[in-house]
Amino acid sequence: MFDARLQPLLQRGFAPLAAMLASRGVTADAVTVAGFAVGVGAALAVGLGATGLGLVLLLVNRWADGLDGALARQVGPTERGAFLDIALDFAVYALFPLGFAFADPGRNALAAAVLIASFIGTGSSFLAFSAIAAGRAMKAADFPMKGLYYLGGLTEGMETILVFAAMGLWPAEFAAIAWVFAGLCGITTITRWRQGWIAFSAAGSGGMPVVASVKRDNRPGCSGF
Repeated sequence: MFDARLQPLLQRGFAPLAAMLASRGVTADAVTVAGFAVGVGAALAVGLGATGLGLVLLLVNRWADGLDGALARQVGPTERGAFLDIALDFAVYALFPLGFAFADPGRNALAAAVLIASFIGTGSSFLAFSAIAAGRAMKAADFPMKGLYYLGGLTEGMETILVFAAMGLWPAEFAAIAWVFAGLCGITTITRWRQGWIAFSAAGSGGMPVVASVKRDNRPGCSGF
């Protein structure tokens, strides 16, 4: 919901640091992998009951996720970088709520399981749409710099970060927050199925690539996640 508006601001904010790192030979892939390691540390910290530390590490992970994209634009994006970015992001999205399940299984395990299951729906529909869109040479007008076709919607990256931050600030309310967000992701998944059904029922389904730009739908859709 907010990502398309925030992207230009974030790109400008990260550009000076990205330029300095690029001049020193730091690669975007290195930042991506380092950020993933920090994200794993965030989940471990939460699982051990150090929720505050986990939140700080998660924010560092998200900061690295913005920096690696800016760095890639400095030296030229690669398909490997796009793959690493989305694959490792999804892993962190699943691991962070799993940490709460380990910290307090009795209160959090079911809510965490449902939330992670909802992420399977949003993530698989996101990637399925992106894969077919790539074969049709489709471009997302709102996210032209993304390495994959990025289908925006209600629960994008910023919303996910805000929800995870709320979990970190109020860990006793994890279950309630997780149930609500899982419901939004469920709506998102159904909406994305509908968008894919409509988009890929259009002309060109016989296997030939179709050059198109799908306008962002303002209905709930899932995200960058």
